[in-house]
Amino acid sequence: MAFRRKKRDEVRIEITPMVDVVFLLLIFFMISTSFVDSSAIGINLPQASSGTPEGEQTEVKVYLEEDGTILFNERKVDMEQLKNLMKNYTGNAAETSFKLLADKEVRHGRVIAVVDLARENGFGTLAIATRNAAPAPTPTTREKE
Repeated sequence: MAFRRKKRDEVRIEITPMVDVVFLLLIFFMISTSFVDSSAIGINLPQASSGTPEGEQTEVKVYLEEDGTILFNERKVDMEQLKNLMKNYTGNAAETSFKLLADKEVRHGRVIAVVDLARENGFGTLAIATRNAAPAPTPTTREKE
């Protein structure tokens, strides 16, 4: 007696649902990711564990790069031009915040000179930008004993 063999369907993996899921995940992560506005100026900020969030008021940004370059609101200037530009804010300097973004390798005297210039021109708020440091590890119960 001859048995008939059933014709078997070819085994295959459907990738259409998998592609759909991958696209959905891609869209989810693209939407939920927060994008950081980073400046094109390469400054390596020092770390600080304390700090205050940025305010909503008018602000002046002065960048001090490692090579000594000074940027006033992302425009390259020298120290004399910086003095003149800051004098323009004398009328409303009390309402304007002054933000100093200095590379951690910049000489201390240069930073103090710019801070002093900001104070002479009467800026209301003076902020020195830093990166957030990694939080210090908290002691466990065993370490406390």
